[in-house]
Amino acid sequence: MSSTPSLASSLDLTTDVVSLTAALVDIESVSLAEQSIADAVEAALGALPHLQVLRRGNTVVARTELGRGERVVVAGHLDTVPVNDNLPSRLDADAGLLHGLGTCDMKGGDAVILRLAATVPEPVRDVTYVLYEGEEIDAEYNGLQHLSQSDPHLLEADFAILMEPSNAVVEAGCQGTLRVEVRTTGERAHSARSWRGVNAIHGAGEVLARLNAYEARRPVIDGLEYHEGLNAVFIRGGVAGNVLPDECVVEVNFRFAPDRSEAEAEQFVREFFEGFDVRLTDTAPGALPGLDRPAAKAFVEAVGGTVNPKFGWTDVARFTALGVPAVNFGPGDPMLAHKQEEFVPVAQVEHCERTLRAWLTEGGEA
Repeated sequence: MSSTPSLASSLDLTTDVVSLTAALVDIESVSLAEQSIADAVEAALGALPHLQVLRRGNTVVARTELGRGERVVVAGHLDTVPVNDNLPSRLDADAGLLHGLGTCDMKGGDAVILRLAATVPEPVRDVTYVLYEGEEIDAEYNGLQHLSQSDPHLLEADFAILMEPSNAVVEAGCQGTLRVEVRTTGERAHSARSWRGVNAIHGAGEVLARLNAYEARRPVIDGLEYHEGLNAVFIRGGVAGNVLPDECVVEVNFRFAPDRSEAEAEQFVREFFEGFDVRLTDTAPGALPGLDRPAAKAFVEAVGGTVNPKFGWTDVARFTALGVPAVNFGPGDPMLAHKQEEFVPVAQVEHCERTLRAWLTEGGEA
């Protein structure tokens, strides 16, 4: 699949990374409408003779093939959440901030990827650059997920960097997430004769008591302390104002450290709520940080040695599922993602480009 982008959507990869970020932001790319930006990215990367470029849907992959001893993946998604009166981009030079939809999540990171792809023709490690579609919506549309099924060899690597916003600090791996419904049952009766029935909502008291008594596990993995969490996030039940309910459902979210598999996390939750009806509704694996790998060690050294654990879930988990250790490292405050006032600090975008450039050119082959 290939088409020529319009002049308005063309990208100049020789410009500075902040201007390139603005150009990417100004190509509207709400999820499921990424064709224009994918066209522009494909055309810009396809003009570079040192890269092998291919496209799957609106996901673009560019690879060096230098025969290095290691390969790394650097990835970012092209889509954004819906427009909220925050286009086009706007640079506040005095404050050093670039405003606009996607500046933080994550076109600042995408601009870094494109600049590196264009200006580092002979990295010390072979690189696979992936700019993909459909991250902000259901997993069935996720470009990384599609690649892992259609072309898994394209994601094979010793290490991966997902350029999600992390305030330009390494956030290693990510925790997994699991949701269950814990169900209690009773018997309906008129509330004026409550002794003739069984109140399912009252029965849920034990579920909440167990949650209140829960003590979070805090494992240390590759020197990073993760912090698990088990919390009720919804509760529903009731029939009418004068009827004892015969069912109550407590929805529970378990955020588990990446040293647990999904099956182990599910087993823990089922044992925790032993005696209750527990139904699994959603699960996604965590991602190990893999900081013991040579490429990861070199990367951490290149960024100054500061590493934080990632408590939320990101697409780094998809790499772990493929056996590829991964970290998050990108410009922008993740707390600003999806907000109307979204912005990215210029200094962070420039820092990420400098740091990754040094790692790919000066670190030496591990």
